[in-house]
Amino acid sequence: MSVNIMICGVGGQGTLLASRVIGRVFLQCGDDVKISEVHGMSQRGGSVVTYVRAGRKVYSPVIKQGEADFILSFEKLEAARYIEMLKADGTVVTNTQEIASMPVITGAAVYPGDVLDTLRAAGIRVDALDALALAREAGTERAVNVVLLGHLSRYFDFPENVWTDALKETVKPAFLEMNLKAFALGRGN
Repeated sequence: MSVNIMICGVGGQGTLLASRVIGRVFLQCGDDVKISEVHGMSQRGGSVVTYVRAGRKVYSPVIKQGEADFILSFEKLEAARYIEMLKADGTVVTNTQEIASMPVITGAAVYPGDVLDTLRAAGIRVDALDALALAREAGTERAVNVVLLGHLSRYFDFPENVWTDALKETVKPAFLEMNLKAFALGRGN
């Protein structure tokens, strides 16, 4: 089995950490893994995209249009921005959080209010959750990425400890307890 996961968000949300954790999980389970990080204007809160491809043998880290099995989105408008990357039978796992872009902040644009409804109306499978609220429950808003990892993990047959071991190898010890709690909340434990 091969899997293509596109992770998208805005700068500072932890997309790179998420890609590293997912990569470790698939490596631990015996797959070949390629990760590609596309930064964009991450330093200014701009769009950030990371690709994770895993399978028996992976030759390229890039996911082409229409090839993503999952879009893991840290902000719902980012999911809509990259929806053409999703396979016809793919799934969007997204945070319901809204982060205003610069045009919205300056008043040049309005944040669309029906993003997820529009995606669902187009026949796209959307699994949305308030990851920000769960991250706060875990102790820090910065754990939105790990809440979403927990939620995404439910789509795979890997044992939960493979995911938590990957977190232990990736997250700094000072933040590990909060991140393990965030993962469990996202997973629904």
